[in-house]
Amino acid sequence: MEILIQASFSYLATVAFAIIINVPRRNLNLAGWAGLIGWMTYWGLMVTVHPGRMLANLLGALAIGLAAMWFARWQKTPVILFTIPGLVPLVPGATAYQAVRALVLGERADAGMYFVRVVLVAGAIAVGFMLAQLVAELMYRTVWRAR
Repeated sequence: MEILIQASFSYLATVAFAIIINVPRRNLNLAGWAGLIGWMTYWGLMVTVHPGRMLANLLGALAIGLAAMWFARWQKTPVILFTIPGLVPLVPGATAYQAVRALVLGERADAGMYFVRVVLVAGAIAVGFMLAQLVAELMYRTVWRAR
């Protein structure tokens, strides 16, 4: 039951954000799927393998990046229509809130710890997208160009 809840809320959150940022209506479903794929990769790893937040976020971002590139090729649209909304479930919003809250309350050590976590997760997401671009480029050079 929990997997169904995780999947549906990640899809709905992604589609809602895609509507807010004016993703074209015909791309909303695939944007939702990109977010669902990324979140289920992250959540599945965290529940089963316990690799840590950074690696799970990196692999979730990699999954979003690859799915978004495939969706963009299929729909002949820019990749950004799927990557930006797809990122929403992975964004460390609660940790960023905790960092700001600790800073406001004068708990500088806790605030620093939370800020470092936010930066590391954001970096892991960026590296995941970079790796997705690298994988797509390698596939283009080896598979698609050979045709």
